Parts: sequence; structure tokens; C-alpha cells
Amino acid sequence: MTCVLMLGSGPTVTEAAHWPRAPFDHVVAINNAHAVRPDWTHHIYPWDFPAERRGIAGDGQRIVTQEDFVPAQNAFGGFVYAGGTMAFTTAYWALHALKPRVIAAFGCDMHYPKGQTHFYGAGTADPLRADITLQSLEAKSARLMILAAMEGCAMVNLSFGPSRLIFPRVTRDRAAHARPLPFDLRLADQALRREDDLGYRVPSGRYWEEADRFDPAELRRLDMLWLAAARAGLAATA
Repeated sequence: MTCVLMLGSGPTVTEAAHWPRAPFDHVVAINNAHAVRPDWTHHIYPWDFPAERRGIAGDGQRIVTQEDFVPAQNAFGGFVYAGGTMAFTTAYWALHALKPRVIAAFGCDMHYPKGQTHFYGAGTADPLRADITLQSLEAKSARLMILAAMEGCAMVNLSFGPSRLIFPRVTRDRAAHARPLPFDLRLADQALRREDDLGYRVPSGRYWEEADRFDPAELRRLDMLWLAAARAGLAATA
């Protein structure tokens, strides 16, 4: 059973530097998070990530770029529906490429208090930018959690601080035992059909170049559907 550790740049992610590798088969580091621990298996970053901050792949390590993650994201409906920020992009890539049974997020909470916002200091709160695909981070995490469950994969959060992710919280030692939460299949199917009807797909991944054809109100309605579909499982863990 493949278990993936997905590392972001939240302030607490440095705790992962001293964790044993088990139970994780892959360590996927987003952007600067490759600096947290040297045994990452995959380093993923967008096209505009500064060259001087990029990791150098050694034996058994791989760099993941837009050539890899854009097709993976498209396989799950594309950036407009998935949310155009790297935590979601990385999870969809991992789901598509690694076929895991568990993706455990750490340092991916997209919560930005005053002061230190990232493990390396104060950084840009990319998920909070004005972007039509990011009107509800909670809803985008609900969609990811449900589509992962459809693939037999559990999305979990190893963080116990404030988070915009709605994934269930688990401790590191229980991560490999996580199972997908139930969800409302009728509402999820309704949301997927509506996505198809709207046709907001951009194969290039450069959705911002076509933003004028996307209706924010329609995307908000989709967000509400995904959140409603996720509530069945979330209520069971409350």
C-alpha cells in the first residue's frame, strides 16, 4: 500500500525533518520544502519558481514540473475546478502518477498568521491571491478528498493547527492505516456533471488567460455542492 507524505512550506513543516521515513513510500516536497529533509523522492514546483531555489535530484529522486502536473491535473478536470495553487496541484499529480492509498499532507494548511507564514520566514500567501479558482479553499479540498476517495485513496492532514484543508486529522503513526471517508455520491455526481456542462477546461493549464469566460457564481455553486457532498464523511469523524 503506497503512502505519500506531501510537504508544504508552513511554519511547522520543519518538525518533519526528524521523522523516520516509515511509513511513507514517497516524500513529495512542494517548492521550498525540499530543504526540509534530504530524502525527498519528488520535488515539484511551477514554471516561475526561482531557479536558485530548486532542488537538485540525486539517485532515486525526481523533479516534477508543469510537463508532468498539467496533464495529471487535466485528468481530474483541470485547474479551474481543482484550484490553482500548488498544494492541490501536487496532490492531484501524486494521485495520478503514484496511485497511492494515502496522501498525508503536512505544512499545507494555507493558514497565514501575522509574522512567520512559512518555515523559511515570511513568504507570499499564494492561495489567498485574488483568483477565480480559489474562492473557497475548503471546497477545493473537499473536491480533492472526494475524487481521491473515488480512486481508493485517503487524504489526511498530519497538522493539528489551523487549516483550510477539511481532510481528517491523523497522527503520523496512523497515517498508513487511513481509509477514505464516505461521501454523498449523488451530490458528487451532480457536481461532476455540472463541471462537464460548464466546460471550464483549459488543456494548457494557463486558465488565467481565459478567465473572462468563467462565471464566479457558477464556481461558487460548484463549491457548495462539493462541500455538501463531503459532509457525510466529515460528520462521521466529528
